[in-house]
Amino acid sequence: MYGLVNKALQEMVEKQLGPATWEVVRKQAGVTDDVFISMDAYPDEFTYQLVAALCEVTNQKPDDVLHKFGRYWVLDTAAHHYGHLLNASGRTFREFLLALPNFHARVSLIMPRLIPPEFACDEIGDNRLVLHYRSTREGLVPFVVGLIQGLADLFHVEAQTCILAARSDGPHHTAFEVVWNDRSIG
Repeated sequence: MYGLVNKALQEMVEKQLGPATWEVVRKQAGVTDDVFISMDAYPDEFTYQLVAALCEVTNQKPDDVLHKFGRYWVLDTAAHHYGHLLNASGRTFREFLLALPNFHARVSLIMPRLIPPEFACDEIGDNRLVLHYRSTREGLVPFVVGLIQGLADLFHVEAQTCILAARSDGPHHTAFEVVWNDRSIG
């Protein structure tokens, strides 16, 4: 994964739990890097080790940590550092989700070593769709659910995400039913 992922995890921990907690997490994970370079590629294991250590240090479940990190990614990391990409991908929650299959193609232009997930959408109503997620990386479904919730918050909609049974077209495929209400939540 690119360093920006690890850097964002570090920022989330430092903002929510303090720099001292991040140091404990980093050391517990056995990660010796003090600084992550956003555009450098790092072994996926670094990220998995950091999440596992964060779970141990804070006594949280991996699914909960990954869900929180997905929301943080959208609302803090992406919104503050990659807002132009978010803005170019849709003016509404629905538009953004429908454009999601092309989102990583645009990101890959600036991150050539990116191994992105694949998304596809099946529209089943004005405020309802099935989002298909495929990835070579295991265990990130809670992160995707957090991303979806973060996008809902970003677009001021109430959304529910239900994980549907995976189809038989591959072991790394998950389908989500996403239903939302366009009325502002705040």
